[in-house]
Amino acid sequence: MKNAFNPASVRKPFGNYNHGLLVPPGASLLVTSGQLGISVDDVIPADVTAQAELCFKAIDAILDEAGMTFADVIRISGFVTRREDFPAYMAVRDRFTLDPKPVSTLIIVGGFTRPEFLVEVEVTAAKVI
Repeated sequence: MKNAFNPASVRKPFGNYNHGLLVPPGASLLVTSGQLGISVDDVIPADVTAQAELCFKAIDAILDEAGMTFADVIRISGFVTRREDFPAYMAVRDRFTLDPKPVSTLIIVGGFTRPEFLVEVEVTAAKVI
């Protein structure tokens, strides 16, 4: 069981995440590479919502193959290219995350390997086996 930490001496989280999570000893750890908004058949949607959904669906498949779910995710790092895409990305992220909410970082970046990519997401998950 993960323990969430949101001390009263620290400002409440801006969204659906925790400031800290403590993973118990003996947990297996999974770290993903950044997932981009591209489908198996190389289609890249034009909008950030559809790209973020592809990112999180890819992460879901990786978690599943590792015997985990989004309930096991302890950290999400999201990267978007446009500040105005922040709310759309967060809406997708919030649909996929489960309690206890993971810790989360969102960074606005100058771009990715191809200009049509708008978002990239990576996670760390931990599960006691």
